[in-house]
Amino acid sequence: MSLTIHTQLIGQPQTRTDSKGEWRTAIYREPVVGPVALGLRGLDGDKVADTKHHGSKDQAVCVHPLAHHTHWSAVYGVVLSPGAVGENWTLIGDDETTVCIGDIYTVGTAQVQVSQPRFPCSKQERKLGLKGFLKAVMATGKSGWYLRVLTPGTVQAGDVLTLESRSEHGLTVDDANRALLGETLDTELIERLLAVPELAAVWKRGLRRRLSKTTE
Repeated sequence: MSLTIHTQLIGQPQTRTDSKGEWRTAIYREPVVGPVALGLRGLDGDKVADTKHHGSKDQAVCVHPLAHHTHWSAVYGVVLSPGAVGENWTLIGDDETTVCIGDIYTVGTAQVQVSQPRFPCSKQERKLGLKGFLKAVMATGKSGWYLRVLTPGTVQAGDVLTLESRSEHGLTVDDANRALLGETLDTELIERLLAVPELAAVWKRGLRRRLSKTTE
């Protein structure tokens, strides 16, 4: 198992205009070279536009496998480069099926922990102009995930994420995706995830809402 930062990216909120009109977003992140300070709220110089749904400590760093960009490039016949879906780190190595909720990594001089999957966002589809992209991400679970920062430090492209510890529950990012977004309701999986202390509160709320619908 291994993970390496292929590209590190930061961005600021900006107003964009397309055929649908104006919209505010920070999804257009750009690569940065050299060490960048990583704090509890994320990388120095990086901001989010939608503070209602993004920017919590559980969403300090948004990461996405480079292999997913390669996959969607082939599916849609386009070229998706690092940062295509607005991630902070484009990673080489493991993916949602092998990374577990609560995994703790040392990277650079910082320490980070896997907190939740990235919920598929309509702004990704709007940025890329790929019809059906949002549904495709939900169907495949190729979502990327978020990290919380346990110990601030500095990080840069090329740094290796060294796995320091893994909880005994063994529940992956993909498990969390399937529990909330899967076509089939798996109440046992949801209950197991609700018992995971490292899983972000926002994801647990979604799981509880899904469970509650079965009793209505």
